[in-house]
Amino acid sequence: MPDMTPNSQHDQATTLRSTNDKIELPGARSITRVHAITSGKGGVGKTALTVNTAVSLAKRGKSVLILDADLGLANVDIALGLIPPYNLNHFFSGEQELNDIVVEGPHGIKVLPAGSGIQSFIRLNSELKMRLIDGLEQLNSHFDFVLIDTEAGISDNVVYFNTAAQEILVVTTPEPTSITDAYALMKLLSTRYHEKRFNLVINQVESDEDALDVYRKLTMVAGRYLDISIDFLGSIPADKQMVQAIRKQQPLVEFDPESATSSAFADLAELLINSHPSRDPKGSVQFFWQKLLNCGGDGSP
Repeated sequence: MPDMTPNSQHDQATTLRSTNDKIELPGARSITRVHAITSGKGGVGKTALTVNTAVSLAKRGKSVLILDADLGLANVDIALGLIPPYNLNHFFSGEQELNDIVVEGPHGIKVLPAGSGIQSFIRLNSELKMRLIDGLEQLNSHFDFVLIDTEAGISDNVVYFNTAAQEILVVTTPEPTSITDAYALMKLLSTRYHEKRFNLVINQVESDEDALDVYRKLTMVAGRYLDISIDFLGSIPADKQMVQAIRKQQPLVEFDPESATSSAFADLAELLINSHPSRDPKGSVQFFWQKLLNCGGDGSP
């Protein structure tokens, strides 16, 4: 089947919005919040940010699923010291259902692991994309948060997972190339796929002023050339202990919970918990859109 084009994605979003207008939302208990955590280039610490944020959310009583969406170079399971018997390749091939692939990490977080170095499903076609959406809808669990750890760059898969998520969280560092690539990613998603809202986290910073300087640069350029909004969600300090935590295959918030960096992850988790989620599906068919529209919280009609 051919891949979804930007126009077909827009048509699907329009259909979902019209459905949303017809559905009442009486007394919604909770909804699943789906965040794509993404970056314009590799090496910015995106996976470490995903894992540490997930554990920080779980410590606050939230149920969390990490979807490792880097289908060629998966490493969420490695970062958590997990050895999953199955991965998304087994799901896409029809060998396993998503429930059989999910593994449990620290503090009860759940992980859908991808497969490293397997080329068969690196580029998802429309059929596999829809199969994944259906599988996520049928998971026998309710999650407060789903964090999608995308691959770096601007591939078709990166575009898909970003447009399918409720919120896009762009990770960059103060390095000029990282800033440039983060802008390029937001530009692509804005001009070709009509994404207008982005969240930004500056990783590996030496000071708060460095982080604010990056934010000012990006908002200045975006304000001049793009019709988008960028919300600053804070910064994560550079920490030599992060290397040790990665070697130990532990989240830093577990390896060194009293550090300033662990506190920054805690602050980010609190900010995500207290932010107001969008109820309006956008982009392509949005993950967990039935929960967003239905309001039973557990996915029940």
